[in-house]
Amino acid sequence: MQVWQAGLIKNRVLLVLWLAGALSAALLPLLTHAPNRLVTGKGISFAAVLSGWHGLVLIPALVLAIAPFCRKHPLRDGIVLLACACWLSGLLALAGHEAQQLALTDSSYSRTSFGGGAWILWGLGWLAAADALGQLKLGPRNTVLVALAVLAPGIGLLFSGQLSALSVLKEYANRRDVFDAALSRHLEIVSATLVPTLLIGVPLGVITFRRTWLRGPVFSVLNLIQTIPSIALFGLLLAPLAALATHVPLLAQWGISGIGVTPAVIALTLYSLLPMARGTAAGLAQVPAAAVEAARGMGMSPRQIFWQVEVPLALPVLLSGLRITTVQAIGLTTVAALIGAGGFGAIMFQGLLSSALDLVLLGAIPVIALAIAADALFKLLGSVLGERGQ
Repeated sequence: MQVWQAGLIKNRVLLVLWLAGALSAALLPLLTHAPNRLVTGKGISFAAVLSGWHGLVLIPALVLAIAPFCRKHPLRDGIVLLACACWLSGLLALAGHEAQQLALTDSSYSRTSFGGGAWILWGLGWLAAADALGQLKLGPRNTVLVALAVLAPGIGLLFSGQLSALSVLKEYANRRDVFDAALSRHLEIVSATLVPTLLIGVPLGVITFRRTWLRGPVFSVLNLIQTIPSIALFGLLLAPLAALATHVPLLAQWGISGIGVTPAVIALTLYSLLPMARGTAAGLAQVPAAAVEAARGMGMSPRQIFWQVEVPLALPVLLSGLRITTVQAIGLTTVAALIGAGGFGAIMFQGLLSSALDLVLLGAIPVIALAIAADALFKLLGSVLGERGQ
């Protein structure tokens, strides 16, 4: 307690993360190993895999233990980021090598999976990296680039084949065609959602910005749609779309029915309208009145003012709305698998039904990766457009 209060600790957040990691490494299994994917695995502790060169993974852990007591400086935060990158990739390398060794002494049906300790240690490592990024106070562009640099070693291990003996990658190898089809369908549904969202949401945002009396009714309706659970909204669309396809055979020939992609796209579009319309209205509202008045004084028509002044200045905020919409659509598309739309949700629910955790992860991890990638891409694009607008 005296050390805590004496001012020796310069970064309490990092120290708490390190202590939580040490506790997790001591109490929780780093890996689990089972004879097949349907049997609960036996835990393998962190200490049990530290023989030989594996002990090198403790070096970045030692750096992270010392860093909280170093004064705040960009060099300290840069070293913390480097240590986090080494720590995260080191844990992956450790898990991959241990899985390969176990695969040599067991059957091809055996499964080596990440234990609770591994997930917590990775999560804490990312939180430590995020804290260091926050301390550096980089712009959005540099933040994304540094985050990619932290990820790079782990991505390199993934594509090098060093992790192929891990159970989730065994599931990928066994279901590569299914995975590729799920990826294609997932992206197809998200893309098909964004098109009508832009075509409807952006004009709605413009209208509510121009006609302030419409904001209350429009946003109330869109807020109401947001409160409906996704699976309930999918269910509400089943009967009317099925009836429509029955009475209009041409629609059925086009693939419109009560189940499948069509109700998924309609429901996801309805969910996406609120962030898109609100982002558009907010973007237009933050355009400086002086810029509009200057354009009007130059003799520009209302149409010219809109396209040449208001839209460019509102674009960063509009992209923020599109970012939220895209990330939301990527996540909600998984639920659409329950009505036959496919995508990664189909893999996840298949894993849940067969009690195969690794199959669930095979569907969940790509969804998380897609959401993070979309979020980073739109932040980067918004940063570039913001710099050009200054």
